[in-house]
Amino acid sequence: MNKQDLIEHVAKQADISKAAAGRALDALVGGVRASLKKGNAVTIVGFGTFAVGRRSARTGRNPRTGAAVKIPASKVVKFRAGKALKDSIN
Repeated sequence: MNKQDLIEHVAKQADISKAAAGRALDALVGGVRASLKKGNAVTIVGFGTFAVGRRSARTGRNPRTGAAVKIPASKVVKFRAGKALKDSIN
């Protein structure tokens, strides 16, 4: 399912226009993005939790040359599925 499919699904389920569903989806994604950028976790009960994690610096290998490459530390987004989501797919 891509973004357009999700917008169509939300519009149909909520009985709203596709334009309104698109704005709602964009607002949701923007809110999650802003919260994660501040370093806060976002929990949607029954769905899951988005959180910011840290990946430490490490040494990797260039697959073409085999030379060692330093990979800098970075932040990553982690998602942990909620119980209701896990139960719904099993």
